Amino acid sequence: MTSRGNTLLGAALAASAVVLLSGCGPSTGGEAKPATPTSTGPSLAADVPRNYDPCKDVPQSVLDSEKLHNQHPVDDDTSSGVRWVGCQWVRSNGYGVSIRTTNLTIDLIRSRNFAEASEFTIGGRRAISTRQFEGEFIKYVCTVNVEMKGGSLDINLNNPPSGRDTGSIDSCVLARGLAEQVVPSLPPAS
Repeated sequence: MTSRGNTLLGAALAASAVVLLSGCGPSTGGEAKPATPTSTGPSLAADVPRNYDPCKDVPQSVLDSEKLHNQHPVDDDTSSGVRWVGCQWVRSNGYGVSIRTTNLTIDLIRSRNFAEASEFTIGGRRAISTRQFEGEFIKYVCTVNVEMKGGSLDINLNNPPSGRDTGSIDSCVLARGLAEQVVPSLPPAS
């Protein structure tokens, strides 16, 4: 990856961290608003689903086919109660991705009215893809959430245009394709 590519990827990952650490809420006046449960709307699950560990359970065949390496654990939570647990990987000359379980439900994500939200199913499970950034990074990052009992599987993919292997491919196309490969590894009762 070029120096400019590393700079863009670093900036986009930093922006991802800001949104992730601040919760999953709409942006108003340049500040991310954390997702907060309401008595009339969808609420957070009590904890992340615990019967799937992305760090151990994402098949090696998927990681190999996507050329993903440099696994790092992720265990983030916010003051508003949002939590993510899993791992992140990188594809040299391509994208970076976090695959995590979260206590964010599909209904709660839908209620946040993120840009370009698109609902679909994978393996009989409800799923939604969203763009959770505004400004110059909006097209680089896409999140796909797939329904699990007690939350969802969260695939947050950052695909800077400088990536030689994947930079010309829409980040939501990549995230959905990766989700379609990972979902068969989820336990049926999850």
